[in-house]
Amino acid sequence: MATATEQWVLVEMVQALYEAPAYHLILEGILILWIIRLLFSKTYKLQERSDLTVKEKEELIEEWQPEPLVPPISKDHPALNYNIVSGPPSHNIIVNGKKCINFASFNFLGLLDDPRVKAAALASLKKYGVGTCGPRGFYGTFDVHLDLEDRLAKFMKTEEAILYSYGFATIASAIPAYSKRGDIIFVDRAACFAIQKGLQASRSDIKLFKHNDMADLEQLLKEQEIEDQKNPRKARVTRRFIVVEGLYMNTGTICPLPELVRLKYKYKARIFLEESLSFGVLGEHGRGVTEHFGINIDDIDLISANMENSLASIGGFCCGRSFVIDHQRLSGQGYCFSASLPPLLAAAAIEALNIMEENPGIFAVLKQKCKQIHKALQGISGLKVVGEAVSPAFHLQLAESTGSREKDVKLLQEIVNQCMNRSIALTQARYLEKEEKCLPPPSIRVVVTVEQTEEELEKAASTIKEVAQAVLL
Repeated sequence: MATATEQWVLVEMVQALYEAPAYHLILEGILILWIIRLLFSKTYKLQERSDLTVKEKEELIEEWQPEPLVPPISKDHPALNYNIVSGPPSHNIIVNGKKCINFASFNFLGLLDDPRVKAAALASLKKYGVGTCGPRGFYGTFDVHLDLEDRLAKFMKTEEAILYSYGFATIASAIPAYSKRGDIIFVDRAACFAIQKGLQASRSDIKLFKHNDMADLEQLLKEQEIEDQKNPRKARVTRRFIVVEGLYMNTGTICPLPELVRLKYKYKARIFLEESLSFGVLGEHGRGVTEHFGINIDDIDLISANMENSLASIGGFCCGRSFVIDHQRLSGQGYCFSASLPPLLAAAAIEALNIMEENPGIFAVLKQKCKQIHKALQGISGLKVVGEAVSPAFHLQLAESTGSREKDVKLLQEIVNQCMNRSIALTQARYLEKEEKCLPPPSIRVVVTVEQTEEELEKAASTIKEVAQAVLL
């Protein structure tokens, strides 16, 4: 039976072949021949060349020059010509052998050389040794780390806090711990470089809004809302984040937090707040921009800050609800893979927190001094002050650019150098120019601390005015 069926199928195939149009048979034949040719032909042809002699090969090798491993760098590049500090960079600083009043270090509360902080660090050094030699998950968790996390959580009035051993890595690790490919992050164009690295690591869809422009941010949120309506299934699994700084490193301005919170709830986004400059500065008790505006800290999904400014230590922390913070213990790269914070630095930070809690008036003193020098620096010929009057770190930019960034940098550096000759230590704000998303204009950064006296603030302002007039006019 099977044999008869097979014969019948064969007969039908032959009959169909005879009945098919001639052009159809020709086309099929051409295709079959083309397939056979592709199967048996070589995929490439060897280039015909004449063999080189040994001498010709040696000449070619001698002439060949490899591409440079790194691009050429000028010998006068600032990174290759740094100032050398002798002793602690506190109120007075010795730079290149010259004693100056320090207007460059972020020692806002003057705790870097505080005897109590140093004594706490020394006692910890004697107890624990220098470092930890292991991440938190591998015998790198010391009791002093847990104490500091508990103290930070209580100080910030949040459920939990987590420590990082490097300030830059804190927000750079926190962002990709939550935001992944396919998620959307709305971020201020003036965001600092640490935030930018976190955005890059997250591989999320980044949408930049104009600096502190809430109308521009809301426009982007509305546009995204319209896109979400087109594909509701995708929208349900897409997370949206708003990333801002409490007090911006690159501009010295405060974020409009009340408006950001309003937009968060209206468009169902999450807020990540970077408070490295505003922690220990803004608010009646130094709790940052949330206290400054009277915002409930539970309205902020994640707060991060480094401990390298007001606390005069090293490292950083994130704080928020327990389920948010615990996720970083599994996903925060800087937490999971870096050696934990040296115990002596954790002990120093705890003592710095003690001082902040015991002396809440210190924040009002800092605020008053910021306003004093901010006012004194107004009206400088050729320079403009950029930043809030209450910001302890603000910028002096050229009122009019020369049209060349290189020339602008040289003019500002000349002002810095002449001020240092007059015992006022300043610094230019430095950036990785080829990697910045939105490169800020060149500027001199001025840092105010509680240790500076009224006379020193007036002296610094008058010195900067005199030097600027000599250099720029």
